[in-house]
Amino acid sequence: MTDAALTAGRRRLRYGLAAVYAFIGVVHLAAADTMLPLMPDWVPQPRLVILATGLCEIAGAAGLLTRRFRRAAAIGLALYAVCVYPANLKHAFAQVHIEGLPDSWWYHGPRLAFQPVFVWAALWAGGLIDWPFGDRRRSADPDRKTSEAARPDGAVPRQAPPATLREP
Repeated sequence: MTDAALTAGRRRLRYGLAAVYAFIGVVHLAAADTMLPLMPDWVPQPRLVILATGLCEIAGAAGLLTRRFRRAAAIGLALYAVCVYPANLKHAFAQVHIEGLPDSWWYHGPRLAFQPVFVWAALWAGGLIDWPFGDRRRSADPDRKTSEAARPDGAVPRQAPPATLREP
C-alpha cells in the first residue's frame, strides 16, 4: 500500500470514527436513563458514568479531527472501547432489553466480536500504530523522525545514555 493510500485511509477512518463516536456520545447524553439497565451492578453512580462516557465520546470524536489532540483522543477512545466491554457483555448475556436496540445474537455477537477492532481502529486512525499496513521500522506518526541506522531486521540499535556532568 502506498503512503498516499495509507494517509487517505487513516483520514477516512478518523472521520468515520469521529462521526460514530459523536453520534453515540449524543445518544448517551440524551438517553442516559434508558441505558441504566446496561450498567453492571459494581459500577458506582451509573447515570453519572453514562453521562461522562457520552462526553468522553464527543471529546474523543473532536480530538480525532485535530492534529494537536489526535493521539490523545485515539488513546482515550481505545481505552473507552475496553472499559465499556463489561456493559456490552451484560447487555448480551443478561438479555437486557433496551427499546430501539435488537435483542438477538445477530446484534450482540458481532458487537462483542468487533470491540477489539474498535480499539485497533482508534489507534490506527490516530497514528499510534501502523499494523498491519506499515513498515515496522517506520513510525506510525509521519511527523516523528526515526533512526536512519535501523537494522534490516527492523530493530533500532540502542544508543548509549547521555554522559552525565560531574561537579568539580
